[in-house]
Amino acid sequence: MEHITQHVPVLYQEALDFLKVEPGKVYVDATLGGAGHARGILERGGRVLGLDQDPEAVARARALGLPGLQVYQANFRRLKEVLRQAGVERVAGILADLGVSSFHLEDPRRGFSYQREGPLDMRMGEEGPRAAEVVNTLPLEALYRLLRDLGEEREAYRIAQAIVAARKKKPIETTTELAEIVRQAVGFRKAGHPARKTFQALRMYVNDELGALEEFLAQAAEVLAPGGRLVVIAFHSLEDRLVKRFLRASGLKVLTKKPVLPSPEEVAKNPRARSAKLRAAEKEAS
Repeated sequence: MEHITQHVPVLYQEALDFLKVEPGKVYVDATLGGAGHARGILERGGRVLGLDQDPEAVARARALGLPGLQVYQANFRRLKEVLRQAGVERVAGILADLGVSSFHLEDPRRGFSYQREGPLDMRMGEEGPRAAEVVNTLPLEALYRLLRDLGEEREAYRIAQAIVAARKKKPIETTTELAEIVRQAVGFRKAGHPARKTFQALRMYVNDELGALEEFLAQAAEVLAPGGRLVVIAFHSLEDRLVKRFLRASGLKVLTKKPVLPSPEEVAKNPRARSAKLRAAEKEAS
């Protein structure tokens, strides 16, 4: 298997500062990934319940053998269920880093990258349809709405037409096949690869990312202890908007009037941090 680079946690220091970790208290890393943020919580004396729906991420995290870290294979929409399993009622803080990890993007077998040939999968866990099933079966209008709404793709209809035309000749099976169909439909773009938004939309659809985020946020507000903090890092405008609206309506005390953005230095070191926005809130004592 080719070498996979280490996932670099985005807004690492800022996330930990907003969590305000206290020794001995229990925190949830709801998107464990490479356990980067979780390590920071552990180093500050916290205990961590780590959730990840990806069995490979779970196996890697368990193999680290970090004292104080309990790992659960679960989508964060199952937050309350995991806490019941752990015998925990309230937690001092919850962190969710909604970005796709380097492990996903750089492993061609997972099918997330338009730059690496692999099967058109895109599932972060083991459930749900593969991206190949979506592009080969979804009707034209539904495909168009998916690309328009989740990808915010201005050429959504043209791309949907191109996908439908291509699949009539043969099923679309690989990442590079789909990327080439999109490129031929819309041409080259100065700002990023022409297939970037198409792949983003498919990933969000396959993993029901907005639906899972809504369910997670409602549960997170419920299970926080008084004084407990919720920190969410979003990379997509739809996700960030959802988090912003939820925090305003949740009854939690919003700690970030404007989202916290990565510094130019962090973006220079880790270009994937460019679109990150951190929002935080605190559950006030009743």
